[in-house]
Parts: sequence; structure tokens; C-alpha cells
Amino acid sequence: MTTAMILAAGRGERMRPLSDACPKPLLMVGGKPLIVWQIEALARAGFRELVINAAHRASQLTQTLGDGSALGVRIAWSLESEALETAGGIATAMPLIPEGPLIVVSGDIWTDYDYASLQPRAERIACDNAARRVHLVMVPNPPYHPAGDFALDGEHVRRDGPNRLTFGNIGIYDSALFRELPRGAKLKLLPLYHEWIAQRQVSGERFDGAWVNVGTPADLASLDSRLAARRT
Repeated sequence: MTTAMILAAGRGERMRPLSDACPKPLLMVGGKPLIVWQIEALARAGFRELVINAAHRASQLTQTLGDGSALGVRIAWSLESEALETAGGIATAMPLIPEGPLIVVSGDIWTDYDYASLQPRAERIACDNAARRVHLVMVPNPPYHPAGDFALDGEHVRRDGPNRLTFGNIGIYDSALFRELPRGAKLKLLPLYHEWIAQRQVSGERFDGAWVNVGTPADLASLDSRLAARRT
């Protein structure tokens, strides 16, 4: 079964002061921590082997979630002395990740995306002759990011084009792409995306369902109200 990694190492500067005393993924929304929504969604889809990286207030994350057994998953922890950016965090976690496809999601988004739909994509990436080694889930551009990140041309992701969308922080990667990168070093993912897109290795899909990047206290409060309304 494909392993999934949840990114949870960042400090969450825009979420301050809430994130000063609590790691952002543990902030409560809809009656449970943000990251628990992600863990439960992955578990429902059959992804129960998880790796989580942590840096800011890492001990709170590890103490709260433990080995994941209470949530029906098995968690391996990749602890960073300081947040290593996205690519650096994934590369540093490689000893915990088996060869083959890897699902990576952010611990601070909320979505009703069905992660089970990623399994066929993962199986394609696992093929030795796979032309696409990365698959990104794209969402309509939110108001704070009107220009989007990349263009989606059918299933092809391009740097530029008319149908620009925002990367939804949900992706599948051939883990081999990260195995030769240095561990314990800060590395951004965007330059790698540009390289992989230029090599035509990146596919994508558009998701129009519920998706929230919970970046600020106002975002957290809005999502909490939305989820409370769903329960009534």
C-alpha cells in the first residue's frame, strides 16, 4: 500500500499568535485538530502507513498523535531541528519511506477530496516506464492567490498557459525524485516543480470540491463556523 506523508513542520507565521503556543496542525476546527481531519481522510481511503514531519513544537504533535493507533493508522515521525521547507522535509524523511509512489499532503488544509482516487495514479507512477512521475491536485484560484501556480492543459501541468490553477497541496511523487537530495538541508519544492514540468513529468487534475488552506486565525474561525453549520 502506498505511503502518505503529512507536512506538519512549519511554524505558521500567519496563524500567530495562535501558533505560538500550539503547532498549527493541532489547532482545533470542527471539534478536532486540523491534522486529524487529514489522518482520518487518508485512513478512510486505505492509506494507513503515514509519515509526519515536525519541527515547531514537535513534542506536542508526537504526544498528541503518538504512533497513530488511536486513529487506525501507523505513524512514523521525521523530526527536524528546524523546519526544512517542503522538499527538504520530504528528502529528510526518505529513510522512513519505501521505494515507489508517495502521497504528500499538507497538515493545514481541510478538504473533502477523496484520497482513494489517488490510488490508480499511484499505480501508474509505480510502473517502471511511467512517463509521469508527479501528479498534482489543482484547485480554483482563491481570492488571495488570483494568478494561480501552474496551467492545466488537459492532464498536463505547464508553467504557463490560459487555464491557471492553484496547487492544492495534495500530490503524488515517485519517491526516487527525493532520494538523491541532501538530508537535513532547507530545500524549496518550487524549483523542482519547474524542472519536472520542463521534463514533462507532471500530470494534474482539477478539483472543484471543498478545499480550504487554513492560513490565518480568520480562516480557522470561518472553517470552524462552516463545519458547525454542517453538524446542525
